[in-house]
Amino acid sequence: MDRPPQSPDIMALLLEEAAAAAAAGEVPVAAAVTGRDGTIIAMEQNRMRRDANSLHHAEILALRAAMAACGDDRLDGCDLWVTLEPCTMCAGAISHARIRRLYFGATDNKAGAVESGVRFFDSPACHHRPEVYGGLSATAAAEQLKVFFAARR
Repeated sequence: MDRPPQSPDIMALLLEEAAAAAAAGEVPVAAAVTGRDGTIIAMEQNRMRRDANSLHHAEILALRAAMAACGDDRLDGCDLWVTLEPCTMCAGAISHARIRRLYFGATDNKAGAVESGVRFFDSPACHHRPEVYGGLSATAAAEQLKVFFAARR
């Protein structure tokens, strides 16, 4: 399946949102949920430090906001866009939310759980598997993370 034509625009917005997260002292990750028509329903950034809550990954917050906006606990037909490959916790949430497609930027060899690590969607324990498209704006997303962590060392 081809990527939707608006993918560069969504990833560009997410990279800006991730930069804002970095400016606030958060790991620069941002996520958005789009509806069937491609419009953004929710967009969030990492808020773990600001909220003192290790569960506040961008994906979790975007899924929560989209569910609230849709008034449903499932996001059938919706897509999730994120600047970094989701971790195991976020992959589980993506599955439970019934996300149709997952688009992500940089691969996370250390904590990623989609194409790296545990490969959650390939597990027999996973009851819903979205279509997965990795590598969107991967170089820019990876560079944001590299710059952020280099400044912290």
